[in-house]
Amino acid sequence: MASLKNLGVITLLLLSLTVQKTWGKEDADGAGSECGVSEIGSDEKASALKLKVIAIFTILIASILGISFPIIIRGMPVFKPDGILFILVKAFASGVILATGYVHVLPDSFECLTSPCLPEYPWAKFPFTTFIAMVAAVLTLMMDSVAFSYYRKHGMSKREAENDEGCEHGYGHSHGVGAKKLDEGASKLLRNRIIAQALELGIVVHSVVIGLSMGASENARTIKPLIAALCFHQFFEGMGLGGCILQAEYKAKMKAVMVFLFSVTTPFGIALGIALTHVYSDNSPASLIVVGVLNAISAGLLNYMSLVDLLAADFMGAQLQSNIKLQMWAFMAVLLGVGGMSVMAKWA
Repeated sequence: MASLKNLGVITLLLLSLTVQKTWGKEDADGAGSECGVSEIGSDEKASALKLKVIAIFTILIASILGISFPIIIRGMPVFKPDGILFILVKAFASGVILATGYVHVLPDSFECLTSPCLPEYPWAKFPFTTFIAMVAAVLTLMMDSVAFSYYRKHGMSKREAENDEGCEHGYGHSHGVGAKKLDEGASKLLRNRIIAQALELGIVVHSVVIGLSMGASENARTIKPLIAALCFHQFFEGMGLGGCILQAEYKAKMKAVMVFLFSVTTPFGIALGIALTHVYSDNSPASLIVVGVLNAISAGLLNYMSLVDLLAADFMGAQLQSNIKLQMWAFMAVLLGVGGMSVMAKWA
């Protein structure tokens, strides 16, 4: 959880830097009139503000419903974590997360870091978006591997000490078999917990950025279709994260914290954007660089997590490998999630 808090602090610091550098920025400092702040009428601004307030509450509700859905229905036999319906829903949600990284976040980063409002050197001379996304994916792999090794080692040491104590009391006759089963179960649980936290990191960064962009926008015609698209986006992305939280078997307090963080980040970003409307410019160099870099990092993390930790882990697992029919249905669910989220890219 410390990593989630640190990421939030870093994000806010970067956004603060953006605001400071954007304050007082004159149109002449950009690359022509397209890099300046466009003049929008007071009626348009009032309509946009109403839509943004509506967006805060509708997206909050959609986020809560999406991430809470797998957790609330966990008691129903048909939705148990190893059940067929749960596997298909998780495959669909994983497809949504994959499309979010490739179709939504990565192109946004390209748009920011290749903007004509940025100096030609170095931004037009090097593919910063793909480079940053690649580095983010590798760093995610490193964090994933090191965290798993560290906690597994310390967890094993603790369990071995407990088993040794059990042997001394005369009930360690099945020590070898019992420890092996315990180790396998604990390793799987640990893996699920690392996946859940790492996935939330990438989603939190992305959610703050898209919320800030919507909050700072004063174009009502752009905001209106964006609300529906983001509600769809947050609901199904929340379902994917909620499934991971469910498999991580966190206690109620930890579940509540993760649900809260996911649910409020986009509305918080919108509220922050509304507060910074008069000082934040989407086209200022500082804003473009900060948002572009954050989106590239988020894309790399989401792409890695969706492909490696969600899709590959499930499709190469024993349950899908032993059932070709279920595997085909799961592929269809992934394609449906990818397709639906890709269509949403037209509006969001």
